[in-house]
Amino acid sequence: MISEHASPLAAIGGVDAGGQNIHVARLAAALAGRGHAVDVYTRRDSRRVPERVTVADGYTVYHVPAGPAKAMAKDELLPHMESFGRWLADRWCAVGTPNVLHAHFWMSGLAALAATRRHPIPVVMTYHALGSVKRRMQGAADTSPPDRIDLERMVGRAAHRIVAQCSDEVRELGGYGIPRERISVVPSGVDTHTFRPLSNSRRSALKRILTVGRMVERKGFADLVRAVPDLPDVRLVVAGGPAREKLADDPVASGLMRLAKELGVAGRVRLLGSVSPAQMPHWYCATELLACTPAYEPFGITPLEAMACGKPVVAYKVGGLQDTVVHGQTGALVPPGDHTALVASLRALLDDDEARAAQGRAARARVEAHYPWPTIAARVEQVYADAIRTAPTLALA
Repeated sequence: MISEHASPLAAIGGVDAGGQNIHVARLAAALAGRGHAVDVYTRRDSRRVPERVTVADGYTVYHVPAGPAKAMAKDELLPHMESFGRWLADRWCAVGTPNVLHAHFWMSGLAALAATRRHPIPVVMTYHALGSVKRRMQGAADTSPPDRIDLERMVGRAAHRIVAQCSDEVRELGGYGIPRERISVVPSGVDTHTFRPLSNSRRSALKRILTVGRMVERKGFADLVRAVPDLPDVRLVVAGGPAREKLADDPVASGLMRLAKELGVAGRVRLLGSVSPAQMPHWYCATELLACTPAYEPFGITPLEAMACGKPVVAYKVGGLQDTVVHGQTGALVPPGDHTALVASLRALLDDDEARAAQGRAARARVEAHYPWPTIAARVEQVYADAIRTAPTLALA
């Protein structure tokens, strides 16, 4: 696997550390558990990290010297993908080639194609996010390289197989001219042993709504803060971002607290900052429901985690959330930006303990049926097999 900016070893919750890091780590572990030898290649972002790290879950992480050995925003990494690919090709000349490459994110795809100029290895591509969606949603605020969409299109047409994470992504890839027969829909997964219903003895006069994610504008936390005045018996808890002691220096976090003060609800909005993965099941289980209100969301792992903990999810009807949340059965889907509908959906579940419990049980059952990592890994394994089988008939760019 190539995951150029999202190391499976990285702390979750930073600006460029989130769902992709979790996805790569869990998929690598699940494939290793199925008997595969899995190597993950990520860019060296510090001189202190070793070249090779063997992970207890059974896979190996290699830190590739591509660009300066320091932390960089992912939008600055494009010039270093050619050297990333050359390093891979040199390594494989010495130790032998893998059976298949799985590139995570479009720049990883470029590194994969650079490496396969010398080694004809089948390439599987997972985008995790598409430039066309980002540009449509962010407009002039989009900091992606200007030729990102053209390069994404090129990578997609060159790869042997594409793993789309949701049906919405399939439609977007169709606009790139990628043949539908080369696209397989395989969602992300969830660790159903770590994330499970736990007993909760918490008693409070206020009902708790949890929201989780990186501290970036597009996650839509401000929409939830604006909903709090209309929910007088509710406390909003936001998990994610920098460490709690650094929240005051974070522009998005400080903006949220400023908004809460202006609305007169600062006492009912709590920012936790970064939360360790080990603590997240307890936070999910200590809440009435999860709210997920991003402007766009390529997939969204946190709703699955909450559902695995037996909690319903109120989410904006965008991206992968449309596939994971079943409206009226495991929570509610709300038109993005619709304040009235958001408040009404939250209120309906908060006021009906029986419905909330029933939808929480249905959420857990849905996760158990469709999203455990061993199930996801088996589906990805089949995509790899298809890529290997058809590789001789497709020419890589």
